[in-house]
Amino acid sequence: MLVNARGRRRAGRVSCATGALVIAGAVGAVAGAPGTAGASAPPSPVKHIVVLYLENHSFDSLLGFWCDDNPGRCPQGGMPGTVQLSNGALVTPSDMPDVPPIVAHTVHGQQEAIDGGKMDGWQLVVGCHPPHYKCISGLEPSQEPNLITLADQFAISDDYFSLADSPSWGGHVYAVTASMDNFLGDIPVSLPHKKSGPGWGCDSHHVTQWEPSGGGPLQTVPSCIPDPSLHEPHGGAFRKTPVAQVPSIMDRLSAAGLSWRSYGATVDKPGYIWSVCASLASCLDTSESSNVRPDSQVTKDAQAGTLPDFSIITPGGSDVANSWHNGNSTTAGDNWLGEIAGAIMNGPEWSSTVLFVTWDDCGCFYDQVPPPRAPNGRQEGPRLPLLIISPYARPGYTDTIRATSASILAYTERTFGLAPLNVNDLRAYEFGNAFNYSQPPLKPVHMVTRPIPRGDHIIWSQNNQDT
Repeated sequence: MLVNARGRRRAGRVSCATGALVIAGAVGAVAGAPGTAGASAPPSPVKHIVVLYLENHSFDSLLGFWCDDNPGRCPQGGMPGTVQLSNGALVTPSDMPDVPPIVAHTVHGQQEAIDGGKMDGWQLVVGCHPPHYKCISGLEPSQEPNLITLADQFAISDDYFSLADSPSWGGHVYAVTASMDNFLGDIPVSLPHKKSGPGWGCDSHHVTQWEPSGGGPLQTVPSCIPDPSLHEPHGGAFRKTPVAQVPSIMDRLSAAGLSWRSYGATVDKPGYIWSVCASLASCLDTSESSNVRPDSQVTKDAQAGTLPDFSIITPGGSDVANSWHNGNSTTAGDNWLGEIAGAIMNGPEWSSTVLFVTWDDCGCFYDQVPPPRAPNGRQEGPRLPLLIISPYARPGYTDTIRATSASILAYTERTFGLAPLNVNDLRAYEFGNAFNYSQPPLKPVHMVTRPIPRGDHIIWSQNNQDT
């Protein structure tokens, strides 16, 4: 065992031979090769898939120090004792305060941090400069008790990456499309002398950069995936756009007669920027009111047993302070995670539900594992936490097969018999190792609510620091 400067034991890097499966389903188990679920596995009892999509953390920033204490759950290793940067600095990861610092997470900044897979360019991220290197930090398990309880008792992935190196706008697009649709993914901006609408999407009159499929110069286009079939000018964009329409998981569900809801802020409420419908004309302009609800409604629906077949939850409205975003209290975020997970676990539909909890981008806080390329050839972004909470999740289990948000979509498609959206979800790992539909169903675990530390405060403008 190694000891870092903080006095905590740090496990040496653990290797996991390809194809090995370690006591599947046992506490501390680690997944091996894909496909272990097998064709003879019983049919899925899952009828409700819920995705809680939080803001701005890497795997190491939330689970790195927990991994130090649970090396059997973390084959990729825990938080390193020191981090060697490309400028020669040797940095000891620090404890993150309850309100995480503001560091940028642009496409360019993430690319510089990744540095071709060396993971040593973090000092180039705006807000992570010497001497403090604020992005090289992590939360202690005691700061996030609900998250840690869920990670302890259910399944996690320690090889789950953002589908592209983009901040929140792009991250919320590919969460439901498995694609960036040739957008670079940076936060859209307003045009001079053009009155802005709400949010960042089709109704915002904002623009962002887009790259033609055949190559050529970048173009500045409306931050909107249009739908020419709509009876709307420019397919729902505010001006003519070369961007092609691509399907979303909501389109697939609707075509199959399945129900879905986007829980998040409605127009003109804080957090509407993160609404997954706002940037897709097919979702924004055709959604029935029952499909788009305030994020605060999800706990009521879970308690009443009225969850749809598929849900995606983004923080907004009165819950924007619970987003886990830089500048927002971690205690508030962990309380909200516990509130949602508790409502689902103790609701009448627990026996047929899976809750995926993940974060939209790195924030951009340090992570040590180099991201691969997606099946479509695009560079993936830094590693993110993923919790898999269900009566049928293997208890105390770590899935080590590479995955992205396209894997959540692939799991949804497999569960409901839907066609894939594109090559990314077609070829995505579907978390087959993380579930055991034959096991005795897991029981709910206790969630806690803690007071927000005195002196913590929320400044809404800080939530726009995605550039």
